[in-house]
Order: sequence, then structure tokens, then C-alpha cells
Amino acid sequence: MKYDVVVIGSGPGGYVGAIRAAQLGLKVAIVEKYNTLGGTCLNVGCIPSKALLDSTEHFHNATHNFAEHGIQVSSVKADLKQMITRKNGVVDQTCKGVEFLMKKNKIDIYIGVGSFVTKNIIAIDGQDGRKEIETEKVIIATGSKPVTPELFNYDKNRVITSTEALNITQIPSKMVIVGGGVIGLELGSVFARLGTSVDVVEYMDKILPTMDADCSKELMRSLKKLGMNFYLGHGVQKVKATKTSTTVTVQKKDGSETFEIKADYCLIAIGRKPYTDGLNLAAIGIQTDEKGRIPVNDHLETSVSGVFAIGDVIKGAMLAHKAEEEGVLVDEYMTGSKPHIDYNLIPGVVYTWPEVAAVGKTEEELKAEGKNYKVGKFPFKALGRSRASMDTDGLVKVLADANTDEVLGVHMIGPRVADVIMEAVALMEFRASAEDMAKGKAIGITEYQIKLDRDQLLASIHACAAA
Repeated sequence: MKYDVVVIGSGPGGYVGAIRAAQLGLKVAIVEKYNTLGGTCLNVGCIPSKALLDSTEHFHNATHNFAEHGIQVSSVKADLKQMITRKNGVVDQTCKGVEFLMKKNKIDIYIGVGSFVTKNIIAIDGQDGRKEIETEKVIIATGSKPVTPELFNYDKNRVITSTEALNITQIPSKMVIVGGGVIGLELGSVFARLGTSVDVVEYMDKILPTMDADCSKELMRSLKKLGMNFYLGHGVQKVKATKTSTTVTVQKKDGSETFEIKADYCLIAIGRKPYTDGLNLAAIGIQTDEKGRIPVNDHLETSVSGVFAIGDVIKGAMLAHKAEEEGVLVDEYMTGSKPHIDYNLIPGVVYTWPEVAAVGKTEEELKAEGKNYKVGKFPFKALGRSRASMDTDGLVKVLADANTDEVLGVHMIGPRVADVIMEAVALMEFRASAEDMAKGKAIGITEYQIKLDRDQLLASIHACAAA
């Protein structure tokens, strides 16, 4: 069988890339190692974690907030097994949806490990043996996997990654999470809401190290109220596990004394690395860089003509929607268009509560660049609407060019900011000014007006109070 495009990997980048290629009239095949489509995101990442985050947030509200609203409930219990069952149902339905889209767009599916024989011949090793297919072009979309250093003694039983954490059926009494990034904080929130004592060990001096410092501080305050404990500026020296527990040896990075944390589980959440195992890249002359990534040019084409790479296997943020954008870009480039991606306008979201969402430059990045900028901040606790819903934690922060007033970055922590950030993305796509944003009340909170100097900010607060 000969194809115009073969996509290796069926995660968000892979399946979106396959669909768009088919829509553009190309004959497409997709190769997936596992028995279900969707990759990490749909099976053991974005979707299942959001399902558990939603379930546990309902439980937390029932046990902590309903009474204040005048809602009396009794005998509220967390049934983690049912939460996992519901999560699995969401995953199954979503993956079947992707399979349906493959069939609808006449995309052939091959289950097995895909590898290069030549740049135009892909071997597939599956349960039914080995087969080869021919193609004009290839898109590598094999994603990433968790980083698990040897010193952690990763056993998938008591020392786990996000993959195993999503299938725990009994609520742990205590959990140590190594890493204060997105994955660690989201899963930490899941278990903290259920009553687990959660300790987070983070080597950097703040959680969410790559995000805005104000949002990081505000989120840590909220998570502390949830009961989570943080050891910032600490590293892990050793992890020892038994069949029923784990002991984590921790050391402050600028000190010599160590201490031990005993817990039911140690969750490793220190990042992910590109997954290229089994691709046989050497057969076609592709070499990965020092971080295991596949080098690509501006068109996401590798050093081998006709072979492209997208998503977590190349440089940039490991985000599902980044991979999707890249899949579309490659397809349109292959068919003669001249697409582009503005990576600065790809938002990042953390689905804790409150949520964190951001797009564009952080204040730290602008300082490092020597950019002349101005800042506007507005706290959710100043909003009547936030007080009415008891969601007062958080703030909105806007960064704008001091000379042109162009919005350079928007950083939010608060209720449903994951939904609101796209308005900021749209505005920045059209290079809107802070004044444009303010006049249109474009952030979406009716009482909120962003102004980027003290007098105007105070005026907006007074306007809110009078409304």
C-alpha cells in the first residue's frame, strides 16, 4: 500500500495532522503503538487528569463549601473507584471518537511499532507480525514520556508517574510529589481534595517555574489552604520503596542536612522527555540533540527531505494544542500553502483550582530582554461576582509595551480562567492595545477593566464598586 503521508503516533498532533492531511486530499495512514488511539493526552494525560480534577472538585465543594451556601449534606464520601471508573469511561469515549474521525476521513490505521526502513518505507511491527508500507512523506508525532532517573527507583508500584497515579483506587494517607510543575500540582490537587496529605518537593525556588511569579505565589497560597505542603529549593537524594510504602530523602539545595519523608506513594513529576525509541532514525540519517529532540527547520522538516516532526519530539513547550497547530502547519506546507505559527501566542493552562492560564511574555522575560513595559493587575477579591461565588483567590495581570501600548502578555489565576484566556489570545493575535482590551472589557469579566497605570486602575475599581 502506498500513501501520500504516514503519521507515526496518534496523539493530538498525530491525529489532527492526519485529519487535516486527509481534508486536503492526501491519502493518509496513521501508525500507533498501542491498541487505542489518542496518545498520552487522551489515555494517560490531559483528559483522564481533567476527569479526576473535576470529580474531586465536586467532592471538595460538597465537604467544604456547600454549608456556607446553605446546602446541608450528610455522609458525603469519596468513592475513588467510581471516580476512576468514570474517568475510564471518559477516556474510552474520547478515544473511540478519534477512531471514528479516522474512519470518517478514510485514514488507514495500523497498530504496531512504526520504524524507518528508508525515508519512504515504514515498517510496522504488530501482533500480526511485520508489514511494510510505502509513503511520499512522513510526520513523526511520537510524543514524550515521563523522566524517571535511576535514583528514584521507579517501580510503578509505590514510586510512580502520572500514568500510574491516574489508576490508584484507594485514597492514600500521604503522598510525596517530586516536582512542582503542572503535572505535579494538578495530581497533587486531586489527592489533596480527597484528604491525602501531600508534600511537594521542588528544586526551584517557586512552583510553576516557567510561569509568571505573581501567579505562582498566588497559586501556592491557594494550594496551602487546600492542605498541600511545599519544600521549595529542595532536591531528592534517594528514594527507597517497599511493597506498601516509600521513603524519600530530601536535601535543601544550598545546605548539607537531609531529612526523610515517609509516604504511601512517591509521584515523580519532574518533566517529560521526547520518545523516539524504536523509530530507527539512524537508518535515514536523523540524529537527535542533547535533549533527545529531533531537530527541525522553520517548516518542521527534519534533516531528511520529506520527513517532518511535530509535538513533544521537537523543541518547544510540550502542549497538546501546540502539537495540533504544528500538525496543521506541516500539512498545509506540504500542499503548497505558506502557514506559520506564532509560538508566543500558544497559551498554557494549569487545571488546579483556582486555574492558571497565560499567554505571551512573562514579566521576568520582559525584564531579561530589557523591554520597556508597564503592568496592570486586578485581584478577583475586588470583584462582587467573585465574592458571590466564593471564588476570590486569584488575579489578572496584563503586560503592555510602555511606548506602543501593545499587549505583550496576559497572566491569570482564578475561576475558569482556562476558558477566558482565549479572548486574550485572540486580541494579541491582532496586536491589540491595552486600551482596546479595557474599552471592550475583553477579558470577559463584566466588572473587570484593565488599565495600565495607577490612576486608571483606581478609576476602574471605583467604577466596579458603583456598578
